[in-house]
Amino acid sequence: MKIIVCIKQVPDTAEVRINPQTNTLIRDGVPSIINPYDTHAIEAALAIKDVHGADVTVLTMGPPQAEAALREAVAMGADDAVLLTDRAFAGSDTWATAFTLAAAIKFLGCDIALCGKQAIDGDTAQVGPAIAEFMDIPHISYISKIEAVSADAITVCRLMDEGYDVVQAPLPVLLTVVKELNRPRMASLKGKMRAKKIEIRKLTSLDLSLDKNNLGLEGSPTQVKNIFAPEIKKDRIVIGGTAEEQTDELISILKAVKCL
Repeated sequence: MKIIVCIKQVPDTAEVRINPQTNTLIRDGVPSIINPYDTHAIEAALAIKDVHGADVTVLTMGPPQAEAALREAVAMGADDAVLLTDRAFAGSDTWATAFTLAAAIKFLGCDIALCGKQAIDGDTAQVGPAIAEFMDIPHISYISKIEAVSADAITVCRLMDEGYDVVQAPLPVLLTVVKELNRPRMASLKGKMRAKKIEIRKLTSLDLSLDKNNLGLEGSPTQVKNIFAPEIKKDRIVIGGTAEEQTDELISILKAVKCL
Protein backbone atom coordinates (compact mmCIF):
# COMPACT_ATOMS: atom_id res chain seq x y z
CA MET A 1 0.00 0.00 0.00
CA LYS A 2 1.26 3.46 -0.88
CA ILE A 3 0.17 6.58 1.01
CA ILE A 4 0.91 10.16 -0.01
CA VAL A 5 0.49 12.96 2.50
CA CYS A 6 0.18 16.48 1.11
CA ILE A 7 1.64 19.00 3.52
CA LYS A 8 2.13 22.73 3.38
CA GLN A 9 4.77 24.91 4.95
CA VAL A 10 2.93 27.96 6.29
CA PRO A 11 4.22 31.20 7.82
CA ASP A 12 4.17 31.50 11.56
CA THR A 13 0.97 33.48 12.11
CA ALA A 14 2.84 36.03 14.22
CA GLU A 15 5.13 36.91 11.30
CA VAL A 16 2.76 37.16 8.33
CA ARG A 17 3.66 39.79 5.71
CA ILE A 18 2.00 40.59 2.39
CA ASN A 19 3.61 41.53 -0.94
CA PRO A 20 1.72 44.73 -1.92
CA GLN A 21 2.39 44.18 -5.64
CA THR A 22 1.16 40.57 -5.95
CA ASN A 23 -1.13 40.42 -2.88
CA THR A 24 0.49 37.09 -1.94
CA LEU A 25 2.22 36.03 1.25
CA ILE A 26 5.92 36.85 1.56
CA ARG A 27 7.51 33.56 2.59
CA ASP A 28 11.23 34.29 2.20
CA GLY A 29 12.82 35.07 5.54
CA VAL A 30 9.61 34.40 7.48
CA PRO A 31 9.65 31.69 10.21
CA SER A 32 7.63 28.74 8.93
CA ILE A 33 5.99 25.62 10.34
CA ILE A 34 4.17 22.61 8.98
CA ASN A 35 0.49 23.45 8.71
CA PRO A 36 -0.85 22.07 12.03
CA TYR A 37 -3.71 20.11 10.44
CA ASP A 38 -1.18 18.42 8.13
CA THR A 39 0.71 16.99 11.10
CA HIS A 40 -2.46 15.03 11.92
CA ALA A 41 -2.51 13.75 8.32
CA ILE A 42 1.09 12.60 8.70
CA GLU A 43 0.24 10.80 11.93
CA ALA A 44 -2.76 9.12 10.26
CA ALA A 45 -0.52 7.77 7.50
CA LEU A 46 2.07 6.54 10.00
CA ALA A 47 -0.63 4.84 12.11
CA ILE A 48 -1.85 2.95 9.03
CA LYS A 49 1.76 2.03 8.27
CA ASP A 50 2.28 0.73 11.81
CA VAL A 51 -0.73 -1.60 11.61
CA HIS A 52 -1.04 -2.58 7.97
CA GLY A 53 2.34 -1.79 6.47
CA ALA A 54 2.61 1.00 3.92
CA ASP A 55 5.07 3.22 2.12
CA VAL A 56 4.50 6.82 3.24
CA THR A 57 5.59 9.73 1.03
CA VAL A 58 5.20 13.37 2.02
CA LEU A 59 4.60 15.84 -0.79
CA THR A 60 4.67 19.62 -0.80
CA MET A 61 4.77 22.46 -3.30
CA GLY A 62 6.89 25.48 -2.58
CA PRO A 63 10.31 27.16 -2.73
CA PRO A 64 13.52 25.36 -1.74
CA GLN A 65 13.05 26.37 1.91
CA ALA A 66 10.03 24.02 2.04
CA GLU A 67 12.54 21.17 2.34
CA ALA A 68 12.59 21.89 6.07
CA ALA A 69 8.94 20.83 6.42
CA LEU A 70 9.58 17.65 4.45
CA ARG A 71 12.56 16.73 6.62
CA GLU A 72 10.46 17.28 9.74
CA ALA A 73 7.88 14.83 8.36
CA VAL A 74 10.61 12.31 7.58
CA ALA A 75 11.89 12.68 11.14
CA MET A 76 8.39 11.71 12.31
CA GLY A 77 8.58 8.49 10.28
CA ALA A 78 7.74 9.14 6.63
CA ASP A 79 9.69 7.00 4.17
CA ASP A 80 10.17 9.45 1.30
CA ALA A 81 9.76 13.14 0.51
CA VAL A 82 9.03 14.99 -2.72
CA LEU A 83 9.23 18.75 -3.32
CA LEU A 84 7.36 20.37 -6.21
CA THR A 85 9.46 23.44 -6.91
CA ASP A 86 9.37 25.63 -9.99
CA ARG A 87 9.07 29.39 -10.52
CA ALA A 88 6.04 28.54 -12.66
CA PHE A 89 4.19 27.42 -9.51
CA ALA A 90 4.57 30.79 -7.74
CA GLY A 91 1.36 32.58 -6.80
CA SER A 92 -0.93 29.57 -7.33
CA ASP A 93 -4.46 29.88 -6.01
CA THR A 94 -6.33 26.84 -4.67
CA TRP A 95 -7.31 25.69 -8.18
CA ALA A 96 -3.77 25.83 -9.58
CA THR A 97 -2.33 24.32 -6.39
CA ALA A 98 -4.75 21.38 -6.50
CA PHE A 99 -4.13 20.91 -10.23
CA THR A 100 -0.37 20.69 -9.66
CA LEU A 101 -0.57 18.42 -6.61
CA ALA A 102 -3.02 16.10 -8.38
CA ALA A 103 -0.62 15.78 -11.32
CA ALA A 104 2.22 14.92 -8.94
CA ILE A 105 0.15 12.32 -7.07
CA LYS A 106 -0.83 10.69 -10.37
CA PHE A 107 2.83 10.70 -11.37
CA LEU A 108 3.93 9.09 -8.10
CA GLY A 109 0.91 6.79 -7.67
CA CYS A 110 -0.90 6.05 -4.40
CA ASP A 111 -3.72 4.12 -2.75
CA ILE A 112 -4.55 6.73 -0.09
CA ALA A 113 -3.92 10.48 -0.27
CA LEU A 114 -4.14 12.43 2.98
CA CYS A 115 -4.42 16.17 3.64
CA GLY A 116 -5.16 18.37 6.60
CA LYS A 117 -8.68 19.77 6.41
CA GLN A 118 -7.33 23.25 5.61
CA ALA A 119 -4.25 25.45 5.81
CA ILE A 120 -4.08 28.11 8.52
CA ASP A 121 -2.81 30.76 6.09
CA GLY A 122 -5.72 30.49 3.65
CA ASP A 123 -8.45 28.65 5.60
CA THR A 124 -10.31 27.70 2.40
CA ALA A 125 -10.43 23.89 2.86
CA GLN A 126 -10.61 23.68 -0.95
CA VAL A 127 -7.33 22.07 -2.01
CA GLY A 128 -7.91 18.54 -0.69
CA PRO A 129 -11.33 17.99 -2.31
CA ALA A 130 -10.12 19.72 -5.51
CA ILE A 131 -7.16 17.31 -5.76
CA ALA A 132 -9.61 14.39 -5.65
CA GLU A 133 -11.75 15.99 -8.36
CA PHE A 134 -8.74 16.47 -10.64
CA MET A 135 -7.76 12.82 -10.02
CA ASP A 136 -11.37 11.61 -10.45
CA ILE A 137 -11.26 9.60 -7.22
CA PRO A 138 -13.62 9.65 -4.20
CA HIS A 139 -12.84 11.91 -1.27
CA ILE A 140 -14.10 12.14 2.30
CA SER A 141 -13.57 15.30 4.31
CA TYR A 142 -13.27 16.04 8.05
CA ILE A 143 -12.12 12.56 9.09
CA SER A 144 -12.16 12.15 12.87
CA LYS A 145 -11.50 8.40 13.04
CA ILE A 146 -10.22 5.67 10.74
CA GLU A 147 -12.23 2.55 11.51
CA ALA A 148 -10.77 -0.03 9.11
CA VAL A 149 -8.36 -0.30 6.19
CA SER A 150 -8.17 -3.17 3.70
CA ALA A 151 -6.44 -3.75 0.39
CA ASP A 152 -9.31 -2.23 -1.57
CA ALA A 153 -11.41 -0.09 0.82
CA ILE A 154 -11.34 2.17 3.86
CA THR A 155 -13.98 2.89 6.52
CA VAL A 156 -13.87 6.19 8.38
CA CYS A 157 -15.88 8.47 10.64
CA ARG A 158 -16.60 11.90 9.19
CA LEU A 159 -17.10 14.70 11.69
CA MET A 160 -20.46 16.47 11.32
CA ASP A 161 -22.11 19.39 13.12
CA GLU A 162 -24.08 16.98 15.31
CA GLY A 163 -22.14 13.72 15.66
CA TYR A 164 -20.47 11.84 12.83
CA ASP A 165 -21.13 9.71 9.74
CA VAL A 166 -19.54 6.32 9.10
CA VAL A 167 -18.45 6.18 5.46
CA GLN A 168 -16.78 3.46 3.39
CA ALA A 169 -14.97 4.22 0.15
CA PRO A 170 -12.98 2.17 -2.35
CA LEU A 171 -9.29 2.80 -2.94
CA PRO A 172 -7.74 4.97 -4.23
CA VAL A 173 -9.29 7.67 -2.06
CA LEU A 174 -8.41 11.10 -0.69
CA LEU A 175 -9.10 12.00 2.94
CA THR A 176 -8.89 15.34 4.71
CA VAL A 177 -8.47 15.07 8.46
CA VAL A 178 -9.32 17.11 11.56
CA LYS A 179 -7.28 17.48 14.75
CA GLU A 180 -9.65 15.21 16.67
CA LEU A 181 -8.31 12.25 14.67
CA ASN A 182 -5.08 11.75 16.63
CA ARG A 183 -2.15 13.23 18.47
CA PRO A 184 0.89 13.61 16.19
CA ARG A 185 3.97 11.76 17.41
CA MET A 186 7.26 13.41 18.22
CA ALA A 187 10.22 12.88 15.94
CA SER A 188 12.67 10.24 17.19
CA LEU A 189 16.43 10.74 17.37
CA LYS A 190 16.85 8.04 14.72
CA GLY A 191 14.26 9.80 12.57
CA LYS A 192 16.02 13.15 12.91
CA MET A 193 19.32 11.62 11.88
CA ARG A 194 17.70 10.01 8.85
CA ALA A 195 15.93 13.26 7.94
CA LYS A 196 19.23 15.12 7.80
CA LYS A 197 20.68 12.64 5.31
CA ILE A 198 17.70 11.87 3.09
CA GLU A 199 17.76 13.19 -0.46
CA ILE A 200 14.65 15.22 -1.18
CA ARG A 201 13.30 14.37 -4.61
CA LYS A 202 12.43 17.47 -6.65
CA LEU A 203 9.87 17.67 -9.45
CA THR A 204 9.22 20.59 -11.81
CA SER A 205 6.49 21.41 -14.31
CA LEU A 206 8.63 19.80 -17.01
CA ASP A 207 8.92 16.55 -15.04
CA LEU A 208 5.13 16.43 -14.79
CA SER A 209 4.57 17.59 -18.41
CA LEU A 210 2.27 20.39 -17.24
CA ASP A 211 0.96 23.25 -19.35
CA LYS A 212 2.27 26.45 -17.76
CA ASN A 213 -1.00 28.19 -18.63
CA ASN A 214 -2.55 26.16 -15.79
CA LEU A 215 0.12 27.01 -13.22
CA GLY A 216 0.96 29.83 -10.84
CA LEU A 217 -0.59 33.27 -11.09
CA GLU A 218 -1.23 32.88 -14.82
CA GLY A 219 -3.21 29.69 -14.30
CA SER A 220 -5.15 30.90 -11.25
CA PRO A 221 -8.80 31.78 -11.99
CA THR A 222 -9.11 33.69 -8.71
CA GLN A 223 -7.11 36.82 -8.06
CA VAL A 224 -6.62 38.64 -4.75
CA LYS A 225 -7.43 42.31 -5.34
CA ASN A 226 -6.63 43.64 -1.90
CA ILE A 227 -5.35 42.41 1.46
CA PHE A 228 -5.29 44.53 4.58
CA ALA A 229 -4.96 44.13 8.32
CA PRO A 230 -8.22 44.78 10.16
CA GLU A 231 -8.31 47.97 12.16
CA ILE A 232 -7.59 47.39 15.84
CA LYS A 233 -10.23 48.98 18.01
CA LYS A 234 -9.60 49.47 21.71
CA ASP A 235 -12.95 50.92 22.78
CA ARG A 236 -14.28 47.68 24.21
CA ILE A 237 -16.95 47.34 26.86
CA VAL A 238 -16.96 44.41 29.28
CA ILE A 239 -20.42 43.51 30.56
CA GLY A 240 -20.64 41.71 33.89
CA GLY A 241 -23.39 40.10 35.89
CA THR A 242 -25.69 37.17 35.22
CA ALA A 243 -26.68 36.12 31.71
CA GLU A 244 -29.97 37.98 32.08
CA GLU A 245 -28.24 41.12 33.33
CA GLN A 246 -25.69 40.96 30.52
CA THR A 247 -28.49 40.59 27.96
CA ASP A 248 -30.39 43.58 29.32
CA GLU A 249 -27.23 45.71 29.39
CA LEU A 250 -26.31 44.69 25.83
CA ILE A 251 -29.77 45.59 24.54
CA SER A 252 -29.51 48.99 26.24
CA ILE A 253 -26.12 49.63 24.62
CA LEU A 254 -27.33 48.59 21.16
CA LYS A 255 -30.38 50.85 21.48
CA ALA A 256 -28.15 53.74 22.53
CA VAL A 257 -26.06 53.41 19.35
CA LYS A 258 -29.26 52.87 17.31
CA CYS A 259 -28.45 49.27 16.31
CA LEU A 260 -31.89 48.15 17.56
